[in-house]
Amino acid sequence: MSDAASNSLPQSHTARTTGAPDGLVLIPTPIGNLGDMTNRAIAALQAADLVLCEDTRVTARLLTYFSIHARTLALHDHNEDGRIVQVLDMLRQGRRIALVSDAGTPLVSDPGYRLVRAVLAEGLPVNALPGPNAALLALTLSGLPPHPFLFLGFPPPKQAARRAALAGLRAAERAGLRATLIWYEAPHRIAETLSDIADLLGNRQVAVGRELTKRFEEVRRAPARSLADAYAIEAPRGEITLVVAPAEDDTPDTDDLDTQLRIALASHSLKEAVAITTATTGLPRKQVYARALALAPEG
Repeated sequence: MSDAASNSLPQSHTARTTGAPDGLVLIPTPIGNLGDMTNRAIAALQAADLVLCEDTRVTARLLTYFSIHARTLALHDHNEDGRIVQVLDMLRQGRRIALVSDAGTPLVSDPGYRLVRAVLAEGLPVNALPGPNAALLALTLSGLPPHPFLFLGFPPPKQAARRAALAGLRAAERAGLRATLIWYEAPHRIAETLSDIADLLGNRQVAVGRELTKRFEEVRRAPARSLADAYAIEAPRGEITLVVAPAEDDTPDTDDLDTQLRIALASHSLKEAVAITTATTGLPRKQVYARALALAPEG
């Protein structure tokens, strides 16, 4: 860009791109590799009067590494509502406040949404910087269709709730939803979650991203059932991002009641097979149960 063109930029644009953002600014932090911290993120943290963070100990290590001397204050799920009045008062006084999570982009499965809503409702400035995000990185590494995609945060930790959520998702797919699915998951639950996905969504191709950007980064790509069995034998360690292929446009075998029931009966009790098939087909339970009785092996 020429000097003349640069000088003709509106003053507000110049301030936005070259100066520290005003008001509340959402700042992504590295998900593992500190080299992913951007110059703009460092500058915004240096200019902040206060840094809100999930865990002050985690953020203190980041600030120390980049020689940033900023006051920190914890903001997490349990105290977010109580911080809002204090933060609004500071913003009205013209203070710059940064919001970071322990890793990645704030608000994406992390605290801060209620605060942002309150700041916007007051007509105070909210800015955000681009930066690291595990869900998008895993999506680009997965080898699965990059769009449309649906990010679903963490699955419910309890199996009954998780299977109910998957059944609802399958119903949406039967109604026409076609999207690559992305979850975060705890390493000690990944085998069980993959097994539930295979049961309720089908044995789809999945990609499991582990420790992304870190020293032991790994992406495993295989059918859901295969990875469920592998992780049941040896549980993985570290941060997990799970990417699941979208539903196929034409899946007559998957939607066929007898086929569904035979697959479910091969590895589950009659009661479990009926519950799984009812959820995945959307058919009445009485109809599924009657057919299951006919198909189930005697004894």
